[in-house]
Amino acid sequence: MTAPDTAPDTAPDTPSSAASSAASGAASAAARQAADKRRSLNMLPYGDRVMLISTADVWGWLRLGWRDYLRHPGRSTAYGAVFVAIGYGLAFGLKALGMLYLITPMIAGFLLVAPLLALGFYALSRDAEQGRPPSLWRALNAWQANSFHVITAGLLLMLFMMIWVRIAALIFALFFPYTSLTWHATLEALLTPDGLLFLAVGTGVGGVMAVIGFTFSAFSLPLLLDRKVDAFAAGYLSGLAVLANPGPMLLWAAIITALTVLGLLTGFLGLMVTLPLLGHATWYAYRRILRWD
Repeated sequence: MTAPDTAPDTAPDTPSSAASSAASGAASAAARQAADKRRSLNMLPYGDRVMLISTADVWGWLRLGWRDYLRHPGRSTAYGAVFVAIGYGLAFGLKALGMLYLITPMIAGFLLVAPLLALGFYALSRDAEQGRPPSLWRALNAWQANSFHVITAGLLLMLFMMIWVRIAALIFALFFPYTSLTWHATLEALLTPDGLLFLAVGTGVGGVMAVIGFTFSAFSLPLLLDRKVDAFAAGYLSGLAVLANPGPMLLWAAIITALTVLGLLTGFLGLMVTLPLLGHATWYAYRRILRWD
């Protein structure tokens, strides 16, 4: 007489165990992908200096930036007020010259050169990180730490901004060759079907320019402040760091754009808070993503 078949020792998979296995498999795949990316980076010049980060790091930069702003709000706000005054000066100057139609590409250009303008905020956060009392004077003169290459980077960014402004004017001229470049005429032209197409093309071209500018300037200015490297090496390392971390960098770019637009919508006044916040946060972004020791 044979014994009846016994039940198997292992219980069937439950939904929770299946989910756990799937999560474990995804984590292993992510780890392998990170390891492959790390090996690829290490094969490039200075690739070992670039760290791989996650989107959680981006929110950490903002928390540290806000902490630094609260530590010395007077100095940070005063430094930000300088650029608010420059913004008002440019706006009134364009209006006086009858060139107010350039205000939109100038705002886009501002985003391109913002890393240069934020150099003082990097210096304030570096002081805080090193345990030194923050100094507004030291922030205003931060460019002297690596003056030649900071000036070189600044000239390159300004040239890039001028190219963008000229491209914007050329696109407008191609779409509206017989429209005078006044503020009211521009507004009327934008409400037409050709105007909507112009906005689409201008936004696309501006987006490409913004991506290029962000890629090579995201971390180059903090690096020039912190290390004696040249502007081209700093741009290369910034580009490498951005391209190695596309997801977190896309989030960081969106945050920068959103906070800057928020500051502009308040009549530039909000920039006295959003610029310092982003400047301080960028210092910690640089310290996290580029390692030298």
